[in-house]
Parts: sequence; C-alpha cells; structure tokens
Amino acid sequence: MSFHEAWSIAFDKPLAVLLIVCAVLCAIGFYKYVYFLSIGYGLAVAGSGVALIAMYLRDISVGSLLQCLLFVLYGIRLAGFLIVREAKSSAYRKTLQEVTKGEATMPVFVKAAIWISVSLLYVAQVSPVFYRLNNEAANGVMPIIGAVIMAIALIIEAVADRQKSRAKAMNPNRFCDTGLYQYVRCPNYFGEILFWTGVFLSGFGALTGAVQWAIAILGYIMIVYIMFNGAKRLERRQDRNYGDSDEYNAYVEKTPILLPLVPLYHLKDVKWM
Repeated sequence: MSFHEAWSIAFDKPLAVLLIVCAVLCAIGFYKYVYFLSIGYGLAVAGSGVALIAMYLRDISVGSLLQCLLFVLYGIRLAGFLIVREAKSSAYRKTLQEVTKGEATMPVFVKAAIWISVSLLYVAQVSPVFYRLNNEAANGVMPIIGAVIMAIALIIEAVADRQKSRAKAMNPNRFCDTGLYQYVRCPNYFGEILFWTGVFLSGFGALTGAVQWAIAILGYIMIVYIMFNGAKRLERRQDRNYGDSDEYNAYVEKTPILLPLVPLYHLKDVKWM
C-alpha cells in the first residue's frame, strides 16, 4: 500500500465528521479555557460515541456498540460531575480561579490553537474504535475485551470521585485516604488510563497502515502523559496543603501515586512532565 492510499484510509469523510463533532462540543472552552480539557472533553467523547453509532449503526458489532455507548456514558458522567462540582464546591471554584487568573489576557489565537489541538487529540483517542468500524473489521474478541476494560475503568472513576466527594463533605480540610484511595492516591486518574487502554487494545486486529497506528498510538500516549502530568500537579498542590501533616507524609510514602501495586510514590520532581 502506498503512502497516499494509507493517508486516504486514515483521513476520510467520516473522520472529518468526527473531528467536527469534537470541535463543536469542546468549543465551550472559549468561555473558560480550562473547559477545553474538562467539560468540553467529556462532551466531545460523548458526542464521538453518538456520532459513531449514527454513522455505522447498520454494520456495528455488539462489542463496538458497547464501546460507543461507554463513550457516551463516560462523557456525560464526566461533564456532569464537573458541572455539579463547580456549582457546589467553593474550594473547586477557588482552584479554577487560580488556574484561569491569566485568562483575561490570553489572545484569542492562543485559545484557538488549544481548541484545534484538543479536538485532534480527542479524535486520536477514539480512533481505534473508529478505525475498526470504518475498516469493516467487526470480527474478533478485541472490541469485547476493550469494552470490559472500559466498563471496569468507568466504575473505578465513578467510585473514586464519589468517595472523595463524601470525604471532603465530612472534612474539607483533610486529604482523602479512604476507599480506593487506600491503594492509590489518584484512582480517578488511574481509571482514566485504564479506560483508554481498553480503547487502544480494541484497535488490535483492525488498525491498518502506519498512519492509523500512529494516530492511535499518539492519542494513547498523550492521554497517559496528561494523566501523569495531572497527578504530578495534584501532588504538588496537596504537598502545599497537607505537607505539615505527619499523617499525610506517612500516607504518601506508602501509597503509590498513580498505578496500584507499582512502587512509584512521587512525580513532583520528574523533569520531563
């Protein structure tokens, strides 16, 4: 297969539709730029699931349908959770204010660059499912395996968010170390990595050509990098808030930061993130 043929397979009209859907739904970031990577992210993933079902409903397999429905559930849950948290949590609103304090002086072209970049990223993240459908590679067990992993990950994220919300409601000034947080300090970020691992694995046996593989791998690597970077920033913020507590220091020294059972306890001093 020539490069031109591979490029045509990788970038066709259905993929352009998917990009437009992601771009429209994450454009909420122009209101507040952090929404590009939060509420807009959830909406884009949910919209991708709906778009894929609409485009390939006649030939979609059970496994791929489940994955698309999980995209919708994932995106609605994430966007809804973030909207409710911002509305109800003064501490979260304060954090957002700190993050966006320089937004008033941010040029429009910078926001536009972020918008285009994240839209492309979200398409790359869902691309393994898209390419399986677009390449008419419905057979195989990988979509089912991917859907099972995604469902488990979604449960982990939902439980982790709920446990932290309850802990903060009981004691707003204390770190959370109950439930899933006994085993990993960022279980919601771990769930995010696991979710997209399921998506990426589901593309095995369906991805064809270097371009398709490159897009799928790039999307997976980028979301994993973003989660590690997010855990690093969270660690630094928690160190500022709880670093004087002996109980907190004992907790972080014995509890992995991102991956359960993996003895990686700190990311704050890692230079490449």
